[in-house]
Amino acid sequence: MDDAMRDLYQDMILSHNRSPRNKRRIEDADRVQEGFNPLCGDRLTLFLKLDGERIADVAFVGHGCAIDTASASLMTEAVKGRTLGEADALYQQFHHLILRDAPVDKAAIGKLAALAGVGEFPARVKCATLPWHTLRAALHDERRPVSTE
Repeated sequence: MDDAMRDLYQDMILSHNRSPRNKRRIEDADRVQEGFNPLCGDRLTLFLKLDGERIADVAFVGHGCAIDTASASLMTEAVKGRTLGEADALYQQFHHLILRDAPVDKAAIGKLAALAGVGEFPARVKCATLPWHTLRAALHDERRPVSTE
């Protein structure tokens, strides 16, 4: 990762950790999904409010490290207003971005690309992906807690 991308990664993590977007409950949520990372203790609850197949609102609560919180914050911004299918496709792109296991559509991923730096720190990958695995379970209405293990 070049210096400019490293700086963007650090700035994005700090900004979204200090002032997480959509960190709140949605009392009348259509779907509520829990996620847990037993290795570090990160926990979050994700709330989806649907309008048909579209995500009308999305929010999270919980406690976790800076990467977990920033990832959840960025994720909620990225999926709000998308259809369930579009959000699932974005999950796939994000997963490839972090794991570096397939090409990523940079236009589709947008500012989530700043989190690509997490891939350089394998111990932190589960922190960044916990919100996304929780989202995927909510998209598919799985209703059982998600674990990174």
